[in-house]
Amino acid sequence: MNQDMSIITLIAHASWVVQLVMLLLAVVSVASWAAIFTKVFSLRRIRSANVEFERSFWSGTSLNDLFTAAAQAGKNASPMERIFASGMREYQKLRERRITDAQALLEGARRAMRASYQRELDVAETSLPFLATVGSVSPYIGLFGTVWGIMHAFTGLAALESVTLAAVAPGIAEALVATAIGLFAAIPAVIAYNRFSHDVDRVANTLETFMEEFSNILHRNLGGQTATH
Repeated sequence: MNQDMSIITLIAHASWVVQLVMLLLAVVSVASWAAIFTKVFSLRRIRSANVEFERSFWSGTSLNDLFTAAAQAGKNASPMERIFASGMREYQKLRERRITDAQALLEGARRAMRASYQRELDVAETSLPFLATVGSVSPYIGLFGTVWGIMHAFTGLAALESVTLAAVAPGIAEALVATAIGLFAAIPAVIAYNRFSHDVDRVANTLETFMEEFSNILHRNLGGQTATH
């Protein structure tokens, strides 16, 4: 492709509407890549922190000590640790109120953990709706730019007495660049969305399994101390 048909030249010679579409798609593409890299590191931290807490949980450390550590960790605690702290906090509050009904104790702890679980899941799913939107909408935005560009190109050729392929090609090529940029923005977003959705589902399954296991431990400890498990 010679210099007159280079990508830069095609973009520079495109109509202002097509250029605006290209700029929008370029911004969306940069934003989606930023979201992708952020989500990669975020999910990696979540998995690592959950594994570390689960190792401590099953190491024989008392529930009271784990609860104290979770309270001290605060926002730095893992999602699993925050869910554990929510359930343990509610369980202890109910026992302090001298509620002895096993079903009431377990249901209270489970409700607290379920609410915490939903909050953690909402955080884990951050950016997924944006990536889904980019993946589904970007091709259509690019197609709009292409249609507009082709219309603009043929309108400009209407006044010519004779139209050759050499005269039509630049206008069509300029328009097709918008579709190419739309696909460039959409394809990584779709791939990332599918991958992250799978990873979030795995995290959700891990947290749900932990909640059930912790509920079983609380059930066993109802007749005695809650300090060990």
